[in-house]
Amino acid sequence: MAEAQGHSHAHDDHAHGHSHGPGHGHSHAPANFDRAFAIGVGLNVAFVIFEALFGLRAHSLALISDAGHNLGDVLGLVLAWAATLLARREPTKRRTYGMRRFSILAAIANAGILLIAVGAIAVEAIERLRNPQPVASGIVSAVAALGIVINLGTALAFMRGRNHDLNIRGAYLHMLGDAGASAAVVVAGLLIGATGILWIDPVVSLILVALITWSTWGLARDSVNLALDAVPANIDPNEVEAMLGRLEGVVEVHDLHIWAMSTTDVALTAHLIRPCHGGEDALLATATRQLRERFGIAHATLQVEQGLAIHPCDLATPGSV
Repeated sequence: MAEAQGHSHAHDDHAHGHSHGPGHGHSHAPANFDRAFAIGVGLNVAFVIFEALFGLRAHSLALISDAGHNLGDVLGLVLAWAATLLARREPTKRRTYGMRRFSILAAIANAGILLIAVGAIAVEAIERLRNPQPVASGIVSAVAALGIVINLGTALAFMRGRNHDLNIRGAYLHMLGDAGASAAVVVAGLLIGATGILWIDPVVSLILVALITWSTWGLARDSVNLALDAVPANIDPNEVEAMLGRLEGVVEVHDLHIWAMSTTDVALTAHLIRPCHGGEDALLATATRQLRERFGIAHATLQVEQGLAIHPCDLATPGSV
């Protein structure tokens, strides 16, 4: 069996944002996201403190729950920022992929923090339904309106990278969700002021809990799948196998594995049965270029075999790992 490795190092700005092979320690998030993270974290930390203080003063659970949600997102932003920084660390002899995997762990932690926060908010909201408390509706609406501006501005800073990095996508969704949550709190404050109905405050909190849980579930599912080395959701493994099977001289593809090394980097290994001799370098160059351009797979390792019965591949059986 002849083993050949095809690593893609060519730059391609149009291929799903992936342009570096695994030998590079660069982050695939644009550098100016550092500034977006710094501004987002700073503004949101200040707003969380501001919102929590005024929530206590106004006796508004909706405002306090929104502050709790924002705090969870601040922690998520910090984790996502740390992940993008660590992803730039150069590989070592011991950590051959560098620290890229941390970005997946950060995405899981991010989702977990949010789910825990919404659970605590739900418990408190149910208690408020049983024992309604007076709310200073004017303060609630004014503070939440400020939250809309801050969160929407932060979300826009991450909008460009949301399709290329799960952590950036998480930051974008959370900030966008925060803006929506603040808008709901504004409406709650106005309704309480107009009607005097106190249960509106905890009901809005429960609605926010449902919305946050729904938006977080997709992030949690994708993060866990990446941690379990599942094929990234935006890649169809059948299409990848079909593409490899159409390469010149290839008659069979087996032991195909596609997984995420980080929230931005995808790797692939596969065995190609190719009875003919010669042209292996051209084959690998074509394969790695097509994998990078069509699927954003920047790290491909391909083993080329002749398929001789005297030397069968132990991994040719379907389901082998």
